[in-house]
Amino acid sequence: MRVLVVEDEAALAEAIARGLRREGMAVDVALDGDAGHEKSTITRYDVIVLDRDLPGMSGDELCREIVASGALTRVLMLTASGTVEDRVEGLSLGADDYLAKPFAFPELVARVRALARRATPATPPVLTVGDLELDPARRTVSRAGRPVELTRKEFGVLEVLLAAGGSVVSSEELLERVWDENADPFTTTVRVTVMTLRKKLGEPGLIDTVVGSGYRVPVAGAEEG
Repeated sequence: MRVLVVEDEAALAEAIARGLRREGMAVDVALDGDAGHEKSTITRYDVIVLDRDLPGMSGDELCREIVASGALTRVLMLTASGTVEDRVEGLSLGADDYLAKPFAFPELVARVRALARRATPATPPVLTVGDLELDPARRTVSRAGRPVELTRKEFGVLEVLLAAGGSVVSSEELLERVWDENADPFTTTVRVTVMTLRKKLGEPGLIDTVVGSGYRVPVAGAEEG
């Protein structure tokens, strides 16, 4: 899951980013509305955690821009005001959810995950292919009923591949969805991560390499190609 945190309080922004990264998410940070707008137009984010009161482009304006672009990105708006009127106004701008400061971090995580699940096409809360089961909320993977211990990046790669429903996912997309903006686009980290993931998942192999295109986890009924 790729998340952008747009928050002008640097300490809070980094605290949110660190916490979400511990939950296995790839997180970028912008400290003002203009930087948030630039990042959101370059990268496809699943969720944007957006402070309403920002220097430069306001959170309200940025929210309108994201909605008007037709992007599938979900917006969780943060505000220092928790009044009903303020929440209604924020949601009327097109925000998908609203959270008043101060907030409990577990609630923020739960809301971010819920918004990501509402992306189009919607993905089920638990991803299953054959005897493999991945639960994004609990951060667990099992095969044939036995737990499989994965690193955060291995888990993220597997989650993206399973959510693709049998479609091919390129190395570039995996790098974008699982790692953050600091990842080297010329690195072999995706290939190495897929290799170790295959070993941990065991036989029979689940992840196919589509030469020149990327990787996929075939599912029953998925089109070949």
